[in-house]
Amino acid sequence: MRNYIEVRITVGNPDEAKKLASVVVRRRLVACAQVIGTIASTYWWEGQVQQAQEWLLLMKTTADRFDDLAACVRELHSYEVPEIVAVPIVQGTPDYLEWIRRETAPERDG
Repeated sequence: MRNYIEVRITVGNPDEAKKLASVVVRRRLVACAQVIGTIASTYWWEGQVQQAQEWLLLMKTTADRFDDLAACVRELHSYEVPEIVAVPIVQGTPDYLEWIRRETAPERDG
């Protein structure tokens, strides 16, 4: 079985979320990207506790596409250190997982 993952990324505004989602789907780095917003984030940055409104993107892909996806996100993201984390999809229906594999196959790039 392939290693399927969900990649989580946060951004600072809805326009950036929509643009990023569109680009990574168009480049076939992910099968789908869902935008959830707004979320309230509390985090350490530059020695201080910060609070901000952010938008969360959930993206479904395969583990072998992670490096290309992360590079694309870094290229487009406004943050100096963007959150780009992946969690395994440990189970899913066979047809959904096959759809992820098919839509993110490198030979479909473009």
